[in-house]
Amino acid sequence: MLSLLGYGMIVVFMILIMTKKLSALTALTIIPIIFALIAGFGSEMGDMMIDGLKKVAPTAIMVIFAILFDTGLFDPIIRFFLRIINGDPVKAVMCTALLAAMVSLDGDGSTTYMICVTAMLPLFKRIRLDPLALTCVVFLSGSVTNLLPWGGPLVRVSASLKIESSDLFIPLIPSMISGLVGVLVLSWYIGVRERRRLGKLSIQTNSQGSVIEDDAESYLPAINEVNEELRRPKMFWLNAALTLALMVSLVMELLPLSVLFMVAFAIALLINYPHLDAQRQRIAAHAPAALNQTSIFLAAGIFAGILSGTGMVSAMSNTLLDVLPLSWGPYLAPITALISLPGTFFMSNDAFYYGVLPVLAEAAKAYGIDPVEIGRASLVGQPVHLLSPLVASTYLLVGLAGVEFSDHQKYTFKWAFLLCMIFLGSGLLLGLYPLYSVAG
Repeated sequence: MLSLLGYGMIVVFMILIMTKKLSALTALTIIPIIFALIAGFGSEMGDMMIDGLKKVAPTAIMVIFAILFDTGLFDPIIRFFLRIINGDPVKAVMCTALLAAMVSLDGDGSTTYMICVTAMLPLFKRIRLDPLALTCVVFLSGSVTNLLPWGGPLVRVSASLKIESSDLFIPLIPSMISGLVGVLVLSWYIGVRERRRLGKLSIQTNSQGSVIEDDAESYLPAINEVNEELRRPKMFWLNAALTLALMVSLVMELLPLSVLFMVAFAIALLINYPHLDAQRQRIAAHAPAALNQTSIFLAAGIFAGILSGTGMVSAMSNTLLDVLPLSWGPYLAPITALISLPGTFFMSNDAFYYGVLPVLAEAAKAYGIDPVEIGRASLVGQPVHLLSPLVASTYLLVGLAGVEFSDHQKYTFKWAFLLCMIFLGSGLLLGLYPLYSVAG
């Protein structure tokens, strides 16, 4: 019964936001409450919601201060891309994919989305490219580098199966490279499609035939005089050094992510805006975006808290395992890879990797499949997982780009599924896990 309610809750949520009957914020808050009441957990529901909020609070804090951490640092970067792209949709989409791949090396999706959307959205608007193309390629690039050792999924697999992260990661590198190549090919295809739809921006020339470059300023976001006064393009290198120090600290895990962003914001505010009035104006300029995004993060915490606290997640895990016939045992490695798509979509990574994966790994031992092979296979579904309504950072991506969550899902799902198949096929070809195995 709990399993049906759990799957039903996610399906109802998906239907309501995809048909745009409710906003994501409203649905994330109301739908789990209704299903918790149906399941008879009315008296315990409050504690479950608080537990869920506690889990997402550090991420919400990080997002607040990461949004505030802006001094016009990326304006020169936008101009640099303009010189390369020169109005060509293909170059615009491919440069976006490359930028996302580089930025996401820190292993955190939220910071990747904020940096890439901030840098590229004004350009997409100027060229009139579909913003869903932006969210798609940024999302897919980030889903590949999400498999780094300091990323969440691989850490969970390592802890769940009690195996070394290096044993999981190092053999995965060629598969990740093939995934990045696939994302670049896809970005080229999307760019070609957009070029056919829009054409290339006309390039003016003078009487000698030399190209007259567009004014890069025209591609930047429209900002009023107050915001212009608050930006600090002349302090680019100092702010770049501070941002680099922040990224290094993130990778080295010197402090929790939320604390690092709080410290970085405080330092940036002090060196860029020493006067209190300017500091207040800087915070006020970003307050709407910070409030909008963090409210969705907190609502997602309520959703996940109820899903976990009611026992729906455990029941969903057991149902998933019960449907596997014993005769499929020798194929457990590719089966685990395929299960990871719906498994991590309908459940959180914690629920799948700590609840389902150990059972699959133990069953696979009887057929001579090593737990590390099952662990690698379980990471195949991450591109689809990140489209789940349980992943709070994806709401940040669509919010920054100004697109609907459901539209992003519809646009990106087929490409995320294809990327999963690239991971699966390359993993089998490289021998990361066997297609068929029996006990030796």
